[in-house]
Amino acid sequence: MDMIKRAFQRESVEGYLQKDSQMKRLLTTKDLIGLGVGTVIGSGIFILPGHEAASHAGPAVAISFLLAAIFSGIAGMAFAEFSSAMPVAGSAYSYGSVVYGELIGWLLGWSLILEYFLAVSAISTGFSAYMNNLLSIFGVHLPKALQAGPMEGGAINLLAVLVILLVTWVISRGINTSKSIENGAVFIKIAILILFIVGGSFFVKTSNYVPFYPKEFQTGLLGLGGITAATAGIIFSFLGFDTIAAHAAEVKNPTKTMAKGILGTVIISALLYTFFAIVLTGIVNYKQLGVDDPAAFALQTIHQTQFSIVITIGALIGMFTAILAMVFASSRLTYSFGRDGLLPKQLGHVSKRHQLPTNALILAAVVETILAGLVPLSTLASLINIGTLTAFLFISFGVILLRQRKDLTHEGFKMPLYPVLPIISSLISLLLIMQLPAETLEMYLIWLILGILCYFSYGIHHSSLGKK
Repeated sequence: MDMIKRAFQRESVEGYLQKDSQMKRLLTTKDLIGLGVGTVIGSGIFILPGHEAASHAGPAVAISFLLAAIFSGIAGMAFAEFSSAMPVAGSAYSYGSVVYGELIGWLLGWSLILEYFLAVSAISTGFSAYMNNLLSIFGVHLPKALQAGPMEGGAINLLAVLVILLVTWVISRGINTSKSIENGAVFIKIAILILFIVGGSFFVKTSNYVPFYPKEFQTGLLGLGGITAATAGIIFSFLGFDTIAAHAAEVKNPTKTMAKGILGTVIISALLYTFFAIVLTGIVNYKQLGVDDPAAFALQTIHQTQFSIVITIGALIGMFTAILAMVFASSRLTYSFGRDGLLPKQLGHVSKRHQLPTNALILAAVVETILAGLVPLSTLASLINIGTLTAFLFISFGVILLRQRKDLTHEGFKMPLYPVLPIISSLISLLLIMQLPAETLEMYLIWLILGILCYFSYGIHHSSLGKK
């Protein structure tokens, strides 16, 4: 019983703030929106609309993206309240440790580790597909063995591995270098996306919108099974605000800046995703879009090769900055585990030269590189979403617990329509988790069991909270 009581012991915000004092507060609202949009407009927009249209919703995938954006905006408000009240590294892991107890915090962090590591690997796999497409236009063809991992008949996805290694090198140069690249690239890819939306609209065939929501996808309650399945499948596209929360320890004036960065990211991304999906499914029939590079494929189908090259370059920039942001966030989460003793303390070391958690960065990069090189995109994406939705569920409901804590009163952003909105967000998270495939739930359960074993065999005995 004492061990169970110890597992639910809560960390203090003051303790986290003291530990994170070695991190420099350099990020502004502009940097956060650049970081958030840089993640969102790369992790899904160039890859998932095609897959979800072909498999679940047809042209109605645009509605799925809009619903995902609205829901992510609501969940984003919960993250904004937490991050303004607790401007510390670790995102949902740290928040959960404060309001639920260390074990729940660890499991949320364990879910986020799955989410971040797989997201980096999935995006880099998409990057590889677009790069191979671009190279083929110029007559350059990599051997099949170097275009895919063993599970897809190859040896290794070489380009996916190389882009992660390049991103890791950029991050190792320091936070100023990373944010300069991120902010500059965001403007370029937004401009290219707008070019696709406006230019592509001239090639839309209204016949491709019929049927808008194909009958074969009309399953479940009120026939909305296809749309909700697509919504659940694309949630990881909106990881951007979660990565923002992971950097709260490095933000100037977090009580105001965090909310602006999170909500600004959701609004910009919602508009771009919805219009992109509408134009994409109007150019090419949804049945043809089950590919990893749907935008380039659609333009090549209508013989707009030069336009396709421009969009492919934009997609590559978008995915590069998304990988940058996600490797950044995954290293911060790994650092948080080391900081608190739940993983080896060397991971919590911050280098004096660049103020970076170097050991955590190396570990994150190694794991992500292995996954990207060997595991296919479809397998990666299905597991990312459940990690994201689990974090949404606990953090949304956690707002209620946060408000009840007298020692955590704050003057920053507060989620509106309390307590109705937090409860609605929690219920939607649970509904979308139930929409995920059974094999995804089974694999996630195995991951959680591994996390519990890791916690009780190592974490609880080395935790800095226990030593207090």
